[in-house]
Amino acid sequence: MSLNAERSYKMKLRDVENAFKYRRIPYPKRSVELIALLAISCTFFLFMHTNKLNSRLKEMEVKLQPSEFSALGLTGNHISGHDAGGKHDDINTLHGTFQYLKSTGQLENLDPAHLNNTPKAERDFIFYNRLEKTGSQSMTRLIKQLGDRLGFDTYRNIVRPWRSITESEEDEKDLVEQLFELGEHAVYVEHANWVNFTQYDSPRPIYINMVRHPIQKVISAYYYQRHPLIFAQSLMRNPNKPMQTKKFFDTNFNDCVRKRVSPHCVFDAHNPFNGDWRRFSLHLCGNSEICTHFNSETTTQIAKMNVEREYAVVGSWEDTNVTLAVLEAYIPRFFTDATKVYYSNTQNFTINNVSHDTHLDKDVEEYLKSSFAFEIELYMFIKQRLYKQYIAVHKNEF
Repeated sequence: MSLNAERSYKMKLRDVENAFKYRRIPYPKRSVELIALLAISCTFFLFMHTNKLNSRLKEMEVKLQPSEFSALGLTGNHISGHDAGGKHDDINTLHGTFQYLKSTGQLENLDPAHLNNTPKAERDFIFYNRLEKTGSQSMTRLIKQLGDRLGFDTYRNIVRPWRSITESEEDEKDLVEQLFELGEHAVYVEHANWVNFTQYDSPRPIYINMVRHPIQKVISAYYYQRHPLIFAQSLMRNPNKPMQTKKFFDTNFNDCVRKRVSPHCVFDAHNPFNGDWRRFSLHLCGNSEICTHFNSETTTQIAKMNVEREYAVVGSWEDTNVTLAVLEAYIPRFFTDATKVYYSNTQNFTINNVSHDTHLDKDVEEYLKSSFAFEIELYMFIKQRLYKQYIAVHKNEF
């Protein structure tokens, strides 16, 4: 089932019309022109400094957040696990997380209720703003089957030929109103950024999502876009999309990154192309301008805050059993028997897989680790939170 997008399209048409409306201003006399010029200069000066100050205040606000926004109560500098018994990256595994919690005395006080945001929801409705290339199609299929089994509806948005990386406040409000009209006991799935429903006086839904290692996500996206069938489907959705040469399809990822032959392979914080869907901090941060910053510490901290305070579960197919168990425990109304349903017909949920070479040359790997440093930090934070949620329920089984 899909939402009727007529209202959204009318809204966008109205925005286009308004963009071309302007008032005619008479040509001023010389003295008036000088005054106007000075006024414009002062206004521009104040705007630039106010804008800079506003951004700085937002950064300070995020950096002053308490350490709860590192999943294990650590600072971002320790997220890689250097404090976990001296074993690098141990803390980023389920067993390593358990050992760390045990060694620091946190395990005995670990309570699932403190890690469960589902009770905060003000309606029996899931908003799944799915991230691309994280197995979201598989999760959507699983949700649909669970809906048939448990008695709830699953809705998906109409795929648009093109969309901006953020939504305006008017677009957000329109989406919130449409989702409210869907009623209770339902799930809505869309590639979208996090939306604060309470900002529009609408009851808070249950938020969920899925992630994947940022570098593997980018590699997968690169080859997915170059698969002949996928490319043909994208042309059908967007006939104005330019055709590509044979080189586009034949160039491997390592060569593309090393030679910077395509904007798909340039990961620079100052490159505006990096505002696309290959990263996930944007989806978890929201639609404000500050969320569009690529590999940004501020964006990362806002995303962490939203995950910690708003999302019931953010899982990963890299930890299938853990993710399904956490979904069952923390959102039983929608995910009871999720593990049983998934493993009863696993091949039905393994879709949209495009075979590709995952090998990275050393220079390319180092470049990507540097370019995605904060994305990787956010990913590790999410995985550690997922492990904590699992351990809180199953700690007596370790």
